[in-house]
Amino acid sequence: MSNPTSLQAVIAAHRFGLGEPSLAVVGDDAAGWLTAQIGPADAAQGDGLLGTPEALAHVAAEREAKRLAKNPPPGMTAEQVLAGHYREVVIADTRSRLLTAARTARPFAERLQLFWANHFTVSLAKGSTRGLIGAFERDAIRPNIAGSFEALLFASTTHPAMLRYLDNTQSAGPNSTLVARAAKRAAKSGEPARVSGLNENLAREVLELHTLGAASARGPGASYTQADVTSFAAVLTGWRVGLDDSADLAQRFDPAWHEPGRKTLLGQHYPDGPDGLRRVLHDLALHPATARFIATKLARHFVADDPPAALVGRLTDAYRRSDGDLPTVYRELVRSPEAWNPQPVKLKSPEELVVSAARVLQFGGVGTAGAARGVGKQAVDLAGFGASIAALGQRVQAAPSPAGWSDRAEDWLGPDAVWKRLEWSTRLADRLRSSIDARALAAQSLGPWLSEATRTQIERAADGSQAVALLLMAPEFQRR
Repeated sequence: MSNPTSLQAVIAAHRFGLGEPSLAVVGDDAAGWLTAQIGPADAAQGDGLLGTPEALAHVAAEREAKRLAKNPPPGMTAEQVLAGHYREVVIADTRSRLLTAARTARPFAERLQLFWANHFTVSLAKGSTRGLIGAFERDAIRPNIAGSFEALLFASTTHPAMLRYLDNTQSAGPNSTLVARAAKRAAKSGEPARVSGLNENLAREVLELHTLGAASARGPGASYTQADVTSFAAVLTGWRVGLDDSADLAQRFDPAWHEPGRKTLLGQHYPDGPDGLRRVLHDLALHPATARFIATKLARHFVADDPPAALVGRLTDAYRRSDGDLPTVYRELVRSPEAWNPQPVKLKSPEELVVSAARVLQFGGVGTAGAARGVGKQAVDLAGFGASIAALGQRVQAAPSPAGWSDRAEDWLGPDAVWKRLEWSTRLADRLRSSIDARALAAQSLGPWLSEATRTQIERAADGSQAVALLLMAPEFQRR
């Protein structure tokens, strides 16, 4: 890295981090500032946050409410019975995610948490996950971003939110005890058996989106086939969520649903029972295709929509040398010259844009880690920022598919996207009522990225609100 210190600081603060009101927080050793942050993500901040068992208790309560709604108690309507079971949880989780990102003094770790939460997407777009996504991020993602990829993969795959999101709770082996019992009952009653069959959703997405990558399923050198997907789905049968017993509100392995017998996947044989999944995920985590897939996604997120092949190669090598040790890969990324390209080339997603605005405009909240370094002077409730992000096209924790949100600029530059960003920036600036010196803030936050054109526009603004809006819409702020 031959860039001047101030240029390294702005790259560290905005490309690797989430934005800073002053580059002074980075100091003279930008790479050291980043590597010092490598570790488990900060604990989520906010009130009313639920762990996985408590979140599942809400799921069970809603199921009971739906039952009661069919015959509401005297004096209550069905709507009253159902109201409130998830709304408060979802609001608290959204506020916590934004509050933590706005306040953290370890923004590189928080960006990694957001990256992995998107990689292992669980979405509100599917009703079965409501009330569980915050717990998924807190219990499966945050503690595991700085361990082995294998540990992160196992924690995310077996979390109740993922099991419900990708329908594994309804997947039964064709030769399982459950199916045999259902067939026996059907034979006695003369009615068709009512039981779920094998569901391949989780198996397919783990292979295609979480480990080997979609490209590994195509072409003459394909790493996996449809037969592998089916075998993996059989391995996953039995991994369900306990909702019937309040003492067992967690993921569990139910042998009655499991497909018995040895399974063959990617040419390897795996045993019956719960240990089969651990062994499959171990082998997937160490597969060369997984190493390249993860390396490519990290390089795309931090460096360029089409990352340099040399960088992807070095990250892949770091992953394979370390058996998927994520801190080793992160350190290789930080010391890679491609990551320190002096130009801000990555377009911020709506969530990244709003979070960086919250940090730079100092919306962290009084008494936060941010306040200790000058952040937290603006009294703004970040809960409302979730609606802002949704209006910009990215509803928090509600990706449209298991693939998560795109990391390419072309997907965030629709016909009205720029107009929506301008509209949001203007409304936010108006709320501040000229309480911020945008000219000074631009210089302190963007440093050498601040162009003369942007500086001049801010200086010539009609008032303070317009100056803030111009800062937020500046190309060097919209990108990282």
